[in-house]
Formats: sequence, structure tokens, C-alpha cells
Amino acid sequence: MLIIPAIDLKDGQCVRLKQGVMENATVFSEDPGAIASHWLSQGARRLHLVDLNGAFAGRPKNEPAIRDIVEAIGDEIPTQLGGGIRDLETIERYLDDGITYIIIGTAAVKTPGFLHDACNAFPGHIMVGLDAKDGKVAVNGWSKVTGHDVVDLAKKFQDYGVEAIIYTDIGRDGMLSGVNVEATVELARALTIPVIASGGIGNLDDVKALCDLELEGIMGAITGRALYEGALDFKRAQALADELSMKISRDKSLS
Repeated sequence: MLIIPAIDLKDGQCVRLKQGVMENATVFSEDPGAIASHWLSQGARRLHLVDLNGAFAGRPKNEPAIRDIVEAIGDEIPTQLGGGIRDLETIERYLDDGITYIIIGTAAVKTPGFLHDACNAFPGHIMVGLDAKDGKVAVNGWSKVTGHDVVDLAKKFQDYGVEAIIYTDIGRDGMLSGVNVEATVELARALTIPVIASGGIGNLDDVKALCDLELEGIMGAITGRALYEGALDFKRAQALADELSMKISRDKSLS
């Protein structure tokens, strides 16, 4: 189980939002590269990057900051990036810059043919971000809730060949109120590809709750505000996840 620090970018700065509202942004740093280096030094094995401006604009808006992050960490650990990615040229440019995985969100829902083309053109590098409220998928930087069911869409995209589904409960994002474990597990059980949980992680109990269900197909958990505000210590969280994963593997081998 990976604990994945989030670096959300707005106007070139590192911020965190509450429930996806841009006006509720709290600036944590003006140096994204330094933040990425910090998490690398803490032992992070993957970083989650979001171009928030891009998510709303429908096109990349924080490329200089993203390049700073990639330059700061090199190829030490994988990075996954989402926000405003709507065409194959943008995907190719980001991959050439050193990003490992591309997360497609709104475009996957609105133009599934684009997602299908992306999976074919860049196999092994495409993930889908499904952000939901009350089980329904939201698009356009979470500003519009659609009638699409999360599980149904995820199954469809799995067939396209995506690497993983990143599932975010909008109502809990940035609120430190705990992960929506029930919905996350329901999604993971319906799929054969991994699910990465996001939204609401506030403490070690939340990490443990997800780790206990790792065998259901939950491979990681993205967390941001809890780390930046000191509610969750990254090293302790990853150590706990590693310890529980080893215990689960040991128990499974004995059963």
C-alpha cells in the first residue's frame, strides 16, 4: 500500500482545496520543486500532481511548476499527473518531460473515444480519475455532477486498458473527515485493476482502515492537507502501511 503525497498546483504555487472549491485554496508553498524534494527525502515512492487551473480551464496551466517538480526528483520515483489533459499531444509532451502516469478525468467521461485512443497510444501510462459525489461522477474541476455511476464507468474504462482508477469522494476531500471506505471498496471489488483512494485521509486510523482492505484491490492512498497541516506524519503512515501489508501477506500465505 502506497501513501502518496499530493501536490496540487494553482498559479504556480502548492495549495490545498476544500471540497474542490478554488476559492477555498490554502497556499502551502511557492516552490513546488522544493516540496517534491521534501517528499522524496521523506521516503515517498510516488507523487500525485494536479494542475488545478488546468482542470478548470481544460488545458495545461502549470507546466513550468510541473517541470520544476520533475527536475527536482529526476527519475527517482514515479509521478502521476492530472488536470486539463484533453489531447494526445499534451500527454506525449508530459511523458517526454518525465511524468510517469497521466490521469484523465473530465475528458474520459465526456469523450471516451479520447481515453481509448490514449490507452492505445501510450499503454501502461494512462490512469482515470473518477471524482464523485453521492456515487455520481463529477467533471470540470468538480463543478458539475453528471448522472454517470462511478462503478459502471470504471468497468468501461477498465476494458479500455487503463492502469488504475483514482477514486475521490468530493465531499470528503480536504476535510480530514476520513475516507469513504465503503464506496472505495465497492469500486475496487467491481474491478480487476487497482484503485487508488483519495479524499478525506486525516490520520493513521484512516490509513489502517484502507490497509485492512488492501487485498480487495486498493493499492494506494493519496493525501495532502493532512500531511501539510501536520495531522498525519508521512513516515509513520508509510511505515504502518508497510507493516500491515507484510502482515496481510504473511497471513494469506499461512491460510
